Amino acid sequence: MIPPKPVVLVVIDGLTPSMFEAADTPALRFLAEHGEYRRAASTFPSLTPVCLASIATGAHPDVHEIPHLVWWHRQEQRLVEYGSSFAAIRAAGFARSLRDTIVDLNARHLAKDAETIYEALEDAGLTTAAINITCYRGRHRHLPTIPGVPAVNGPKRFFFYSLYESDQTGAPIAIRNRALGSIDAYAAAVGRWLVTRDGFDLLVHYLPDYDYASHAFGPDAAHEALARSDAAVAALMDAAGGPDEFLDRYAVVVCSDHGQSTVERTARLEALDGDLITASNRAAMVYTDAPRRAAERLDTEPSAGTVLFLEDGAVVARRDGDEHVALLDDVPDGRARAEAALRNPNAGEVLVSAAPGWEFLDLAGRHHLGGGSHGSLETADSEVPMLTVGLPPPPASITGIKELVAQHFGVAVARAA
Repeated sequence: MIPPKPVVLVVIDGLTPSMFEAADTPALRFLAEHGEYRRAASTFPSLTPVCLASIATGAHPDVHEIPHLVWWHRQEQRLVEYGSSFAAIRAAGFARSLRDTIVDLNARHLAKDAETIYEALEDAGLTTAAINITCYRGRHRHLPTIPGVPAVNGPKRFFFYSLYESDQTGAPIAIRNRALGSIDAYAAAVGRWLVTRDGFDLLVHYLPDYDYASHAFGPDAAHEALARSDAAVAALMDAAGGPDEFLDRYAVVVCSDHGQSTVERTARLEALDGDLITASNRAAMVYTDAPRRAAERLDTEPSAGTVLFLEDGAVVARRDGDEHVALLDDVPDGRARAEAALRNPNAGEVLVSAAPGWEFLDLAGRHHLGGGSHGSLETADSEVPMLTVGLPPPPASITGIKELVAQHFGVAVARAA
């Protein structure tokens, strides 16, 4: 019996379907010509930590419990800030925020019973690898390259921005000049090393530099960044001996974690009556004892698009004073994504999806005015390109990637509770 091919999962952070479909990028175009493609749905809030946790666990936030880029930790009575901006990290406490983002997102915040794809495959005796991805929990303990940083549990082959490296690959330092694509260049070097050695059954090849450029220049203007991402994919093909040889050896998934939309206006949401608001990009949460009151106060806030809360156990959706759950039917998988976000025990009682064109200021007042942003339920933020090569047809949601890969290897996965 012929064993299944190893799988390469390429995640290009923030890549929109329209950019993927129109881009003249040789490596991605070659893969598209040899695979099946569709537009798929992200999760909500469509923010990177939430989305990457959904890809890794095959579940929405009600299961994995990562609620947002910035959230209120009820048990510890403090803010968690995963990196809305460098200034927001400083405002929340630099050391604490770095530990939350790098270590505790996986070690403490990710639900213990939310099985990751790394855990599922490694428990079946397979070798998993990940480069730079922030949701990485696995079965192998890794020491840092810098003294004083905690050890973490990740895949057997684990590379995280030069801070954790399971193997010596000769790759350049990851953080040098992100605007010029240094992070993706690091991923390309490590990926080339792994392919040369057939060093995995699953490789998660995460490329974040496109998102950085799209935030700065807008979702339809990051062509140079996408070319660099494409070069990182081409590096894997070259290491295999060329594009055809690469597909002879590997099955492939290409996707993004979320989309992006253009930012035309910004707003700071102000809390009232002791409520607490955590906001970043195009999503916000209100921690409150009176969800309906808080939601109704947002009726006249122009930056608030769809406002969500639970009442008597049911989802309530409001927009401009109108209240009906059918308001969620004009966005991808709106009802399921909204309900899952609300049922996350770490989420605020009220969730706010920004109106088109609007972005919420983060903790430090930073924004992406004139560039791109994401986080909302809106289609532009929530649709992603999804391509499979040498695998069954692409799933309709990023939450379907885990099961797609596991079934390819004949591995059973834990079902979402």
